Amino acid sequence: MATLICSPLHAATSSTTFTVNANVLAVCTLSATNVNFANYDATSATADDTTSTLTVLCTNGQAYTVALNAGLSAGATVAARKMTSGANLLSYTLYTDAGRTTVWGDGTLSTSTVAGTGSGADQTLTVYGRIPINQHVPQGSYADDITATLTY
Repeated sequence: MATLICSPLHAATSSTTFTVNANVLAVCTLSATNVNFANYDATSATADDTTSTLTVLCTNGQAYTVALNAGLSAGATVAARKMTSGANLLSYTLYTDAGRTTVWGDGTLSTSTVAGTGSGADQTLTVYGRIPINQHVPQGSYADDITATLTY
């Protein structure tokens, strides 16, 4: 009787290493809601306050700064903004804080910008608006356009 002895087959192997890489870009986006003061009453003893929200979405760890311009009205500055209704002007201010002590602008004329660091998720920034009392201007619909600039 013959005995069959099997030996295991030895498979040959070869291996290599390769690199997987990606370059993560610094990316940011900015969106805003309107500042709506609604009805202004010049005879009121209190200023007309409201808020708006800016939403910043930046790559995690990305530093950013948000500035607001002076608007479109002739003679307006970041420290003294103006809404218009025809040739009529209604002054207002935008602030970085709820106490309305720090004017949000472009960093000039004693104004501040708002800085942050991206988290990869939406971050909201509140814009605090105020129309001062005792502005006895003609009745009408007043408006201005502000440009928010996100620098990163």
